[in-house]
Amino acid sequence: MPEEPVITVTGHEQYRAWHAKDFPPVERLRPNVWSIPVPFPDNPLRYTISYLLLGTGASVLIDPGWDSDEGWQQLVAGLAQAGIAPADLTGIVVTHYHPDHHGMTARLKDASGAWLAMGGNEWIPDASRDVEEVREADMFRLGHWGVPQDRLEELTFSRRAGRPRLLAPDLPLVSGEMLPAAGLNVRAVSTPGHTPGHLCLVDEDNGLVFSGDHVLPRISPHISLEHEGLLNPLADYFDSLAAIDLGDDVEVCPAHEYRFTGLSRRVAQLARHNRARSDEVRLVLQEQAPASVWEVARELTWSRGWASLNGFSLRLALAETASHLVYLQSLGHEVDVAVDFPEPATAIATDSLR
Repeated sequence: MPEEPVITVTGHEQYRAWHAKDFPPVERLRPNVWSIPVPFPDNPLRYTISYLLLGTGASVLIDPGWDSDEGWQQLVAGLAQAGIAPADLTGIVVTHYHPDHHGMTARLKDASGAWLAMGGNEWIPDASRDVEEVREADMFRLGHWGVPQDRLEELTFSRRAGRPRLLAPDLPLVSGEMLPAAGLNVRAVSTPGHTPGHLCLVDEDNGLVFSGDHVLPRISPHISLEHEGLLNPLADYFDSLAAIDLGDDVEVCPAHEYRFTGLSRRVAQLARHNRARSDEVRLVLQEQAPASVWEVARELTWSRGWASLNGFSLRLALAETASHLVYLQSLGHEVDVAVDFPEPATAIATDSLR
């Protein structure tokens, strides 16, 4: 017998648009639920899918998307199709702090005065920190991971221009808490891993799960070890997959790609994928005796090959590798590779990187 597909696509227009490299339409998913795509420029994901929930005198938007004038126009037009304007919103929920989800929040909050809810443990970057200080500390840590001297500048992302204004939440949500919106029966589920405070939302009345980046239909989210993040993000991700395993019948509404059913099968597939990756890292440790995170990462299998990785994609590869090393260490495996985050203790330490 043929193997049962892992997922069943339900967002047919989203699926068509994804494969045609097109922009999906605004859709009414339930009488009180709409999906609104917002452009994510200069990125292979192309767009973030926002979700509008209409209650009784309440309206809540999940993941406003990347902040841009084009994105704002698309979002306003999508809200208009649902019969409301930005000023009518009463609440905003952001699944996690990444700018393709949280970037438009400040503009939308200015227009509406809506409350902002996020996971209670989410990390919000401090835009007031001195860019040069952050850059030097970042380069010092990357050097600690074995990044060659001539690649350090390339891999630090702290010098990026135009850092978005990322707001802290008015309502930090804990797992099991219901959204404070009349006429909606939506429960928060804490799902750390991709970020420290990633949040999924379960619409109990409509049988929907708004999964952010935690569970996507086609790709696995980056589970990265970052200085400001979780101590063991992969272990947290495994726990979070179990927490959101609500069966195969619920419809999953992810922030990217397209809607689907088959959540339990997809959760199991993602867990297998990450455990297989940890096994690959363990074999490299046993057979190659690498001396650094860099030396481990360059021995792993990458979809387009190690040589193709550069800039931000290379940094993510290193941070992902580090998360597997920490996870293996937590299981009792011998890991003779430095994965901690030392601070540059003296001026000499940072001066040596210049």
